Amino acid sequence: MKDKARSKKKSRIRLLHQYYHYTGFYSFVWKSLKKAVIPIIIFITALWAIDHYLLDIEEMLVTITETYAPFEVLAIFFLSESLLGLVPPELFIAWAGKSVSPFLYLSLLATASYLGGVVSYFIGVGITKIPAVHQAMEQKMAKHIKNTRKWGGFLIVVGALLPIPFAMTSIAAGIIKFPFSNYLIFGMLRYARFYLYSLVIFEMV
Repeated sequence: MKDKARSKKKSRIRLLHQYYHYTGFYSFVWKSLKKAVIPIIIFITALWAIDHYLLDIEEMLVTITETYAPFEVLAIFFLSESLLGLVPPELFIAWAGKSVSPFLYLSLLATASYLGGVVSYFIGVGITKIPAVHQAMEQKMAKHIKNTRKWGGFLIVVGALLPIPFAMTSIAAGIIKFPFSNYLIFGMLRYARFYLYSLVIFEMV
């Protein structure tokens, strides 16, 4: 009985592997990874160059922490993450590194990003209720929506971990009405992204 269950599990994994291979999921992830590396390198290089030749980034971040209340910074970040990820999260991670409690504020940033994704998901759901807007978004985000329909949760995992706008993935998930409970589970990997990136960024600032 156990061997039968194990065999069924292996067959299911094999079928999933074949499906993701044939539909181009692995090549999509590889391309996304390659695209992700370039912005990270550019950001780190720019951060180093600015810090050494233009202004003292550490001093600038300390000034921001002294000028603006944490609530204000977190609110701006939450709005950004809810509306197509307008500001790179790395800047806010650097801010958290210079706060009085780096780990606490990093966790709050990750939570703001996660909740921003939830807002984006419901924006996607809301879009489906307005035919004209729905049609326009289906055309504008055609590729993203198509990929979300094909790969579902795995694409949400990629969106949560890689430096691509998580809001776009979340809106697409809402448009196709991806199961919300599953979305919440996969979206939790957003926390992993922030903690991993902080290992590098905290050392730099």
